[in-house]
Amino acid sequence: MRYKITLEYDGTPFVGWQEQQNQISVQSVVEKALKTYLRQETKVVASGRTDTGVHALGQVAHFDSPQKLNSRKAIYSLNALMRPYPVAIRKMQKVSDDFHARFDAQKRTYLYRIQNTAFPPVLNKNRVWHVNQKLDIKKMNQAAQMLIGKHDFSTFRAANCQAKSPIKTLDSLVVKRVGEEVQITVSAKSFLYHQVRNFAGALVKVGLNRWSLDDFEKAFRACDRTKGAETAPAQGLYFMKVEY
Repeated sequence: MRYKITLEYDGTPFVGWQEQQNQISVQSVVEKALKTYLRQETKVVASGRTDTGVHALGQVAHFDSPQKLNSRKAIYSLNALMRPYPVAIRKMQKVSDDFHARFDAQKRTYLYRIQNTAFPPVLNKNRVWHVNQKLDIKKMNQAAQMLIGKHDFSTFRAANCQAKSPIKTLDSLVVKRVGEEVQITVSAKSFLYHQVRNFAGALVKVGLNRWSLDDFEKAFRACDRTKGAETAPAQGLYFMKVEY
């Protein structure tokens, strides 16, 4: 029987979602808990992989169980088994046998958090990118609108990206100030490797007036990663939700 789970995790102590030999990943922690609970090896398939240090509030995954589970009891037990690692299952539900967390996803949403203060983060350490000069939100949003739609995003694609094509369709990208934070929210069916972090790096360059809007557009249209800005650090990125 197939189950869909929604997880949240602090990515700080992990090498990312994907299991890697002799290193602690989110996937390995979840699968170890399932192995103990179900008493058999159990593979977990996520809607998308997250990198080292990237967080999640709404990662979705699926696994197959040999028997029907009481979701409430299973969540309680699995969360206990995953301690002290900062991973928790928020929801669990039985789904059809052909449900696939990755291939059935229609939209993924990420949030990038920037602490825009003169002082460094203390309580938010490892959870935000600290930018100590004031950012121009209006200008960042103007640049962001150029990215909406179907484009060649090679400028924002990591050199080791394994995607077959750099062409993706961006559904939305919004920059807003929330208290002392600048938040970038972006949605699309799928993303290139490091695409959101490269968006953030370029938009911050615009917000700091180190790039004009023309500079941003030229870099984007060049379809060349070497023309882009720095990759924003992983700790500011959050996998927020998946829509099916």
